[in-house]
Amino acid sequence: MTNSMRLEADYILETYIPPEQAAEIIAGEQSSGTFVAVPGETPELKALAAAKVESLETIATYNAVPALDGRYPTDAAMPLHQVRMTLSWPIATVGTSLPNILATVAGNLFELACVTGLRIVDIRFPPPFFQKYKGPAFGIEGTRELSGVRTGPMIGTIIKPSVGLTAEQTASLVQELVNGGIDFIKDDELQSDSSVCPFEDRVDRVMRVINEAAERTGKKTMYAFNLTGDMDEMRRRHDKLVSAGATCLMVSLNSVGMAGFVGLRSFSQLPIHAHRNGWGYLTRHRLLGWSYVAWQKIWRLAGADHMHVNGVDNKFSEDNESVIRSARECLTPISEDKPCLVMPVFSSGQTVRQAHATYAGLQSDDLIVTAGGGIVAHPKGPAAGVQALRDAYQAATSGESLESAARRSHELKLALESGA
Repeated sequence: MTNSMRLEADYILETYIPPEQAAEIIAGEQSSGTFVAVPGETPELKALAAAKVESLETIATYNAVPALDGRYPTDAAMPLHQVRMTLSWPIATVGTSLPNILATVAGNLFELACVTGLRIVDIRFPPPFFQKYKGPAFGIEGTRELSGVRTGPMIGTIIKPSVGLTAEQTASLVQELVNGGIDFIKDDELQSDSSVCPFEDRVDRVMRVINEAAERTGKKTMYAFNLTGDMDEMRRRHDKLVSAGATCLMVSLNSVGMAGFVGLRSFSQLPIHAHRNGWGYLTRHRLLGWSYVAWQKIWRLAGADHMHVNGVDNKFSEDNESVIRSARECLTPISEDKPCLVMPVFSSGQTVRQAHATYAGLQSDDLIVTAGGGIVAHPKGPAAGVQALRDAYQAATSGESLESAARRSHELKLALESGA
C-alpha cells in the first residue's frame, strides 16, 4: 500500500554504476536535487520535498551492450545492473495535477547519463488523486446501458477504408452495418474533420441513419465519432454530437495530451472512447518508456470509458500475453473507493478466428471487439460480417467450438473460408 500522502512508481532500471547510486541520482533529478549541491537544499527541505528510493531489488547483473545509446565508458566488459526500483514523492510538493505528475514520474529521468535503460512498470496514486479526478463517467455499465447490450461482448467495427469515403458513403456503410444489428462503430483515428468528409456532415448523415433505425427497432447503435482537435474544436464537436443524439465520442490520447483530455472530460456528456495510437513509441523498446499497466491507470483516473488494448494475433508487434494482460488491467480496480473500470477494446486485424482465444484469455464478456476488415470484407457484405463475428463470440462464450458453430452459421462458415 502506498503512503497516503505519497505518489509511488515502479521502474525497471538498467545502469552501469552501482544501482543505489543511480537510484539516488534519479530521485534527486526528479525532485529537489540537481547535478551539484545548491544553496537552499537543506536537510529540512529534502525531508519535505525529496523523492525517496523506497526499494531496490536486483534482477540481474550481466555484461552486454547497453539497452539504450548514450555516453558510456568504453570498456566492453562493463557490467550492467538491472533492478526493480520504487520511488515515491510527497504530494505536498508535487501536487495532485495529472499533467504535472507525468513530468514527475516520466520526465527527465530517461535521459540521465547513468541510465542505460528505464521503464515505468506501475504507478500508485494516494487518496487525494481520487478525490480530485472523476474517473470514467460511464465505464462498463454506462456503455452497456446506452448501447442496449446488457450482456456479452459488444460487436463492433471501424469505418473502412479508414479515410477517403465521403460523409454520404460513410452513412451508406453505416446503414449496412446497422441493418446487420451491429452494436458499436467507430471512426478510424485518421478520420476527424476534412474537406472529403467534414465532421458535421458526417455526424448529420450517420446519426440520421442510426436514429431512424433506433425508432424502428428500439436498438441504437453506438458510434464513436473522432473529435480530436484543439480545445475549442473539441468543445464544438462535442456539442454537435450531443445535439445530434450521438452516444459516444472518440479522442486520440497522445494527440490531445493529458491537459486536453482532462479538459474534455470536464464537459463531456458522452462516453469517451480513448484511442492509444502512437502507443508504440512509448512502449516498444523493452527497457524504455511505459508498461500498459502503468499508462492506462492515468487515463482511467482522468476519465476514459473505453481503452484500446490491441488484439489477439494482431497485425502489430505485441504478443498475445501482453494484450490479454492489458485487457485484464482495464477490468482491475485501481482503488477500493474508485475502481475506474473501463471497457477494454480489442482491435487490429481482428476476425472470427480470434474470438475463442480472446474470451478464454480475458475470462469476461465485458469487452468491445472492433473488426474492420474482419466485418467489412465479408464476401456477403458488412451485415453478414457482423453476424459472423457475433456467432463466433457467442460460440466462444457458450463453450462451443468455432467449427461446430460454423456448421449452423452460413455467415461464419463463409468468413472462415474467406479469411475475413
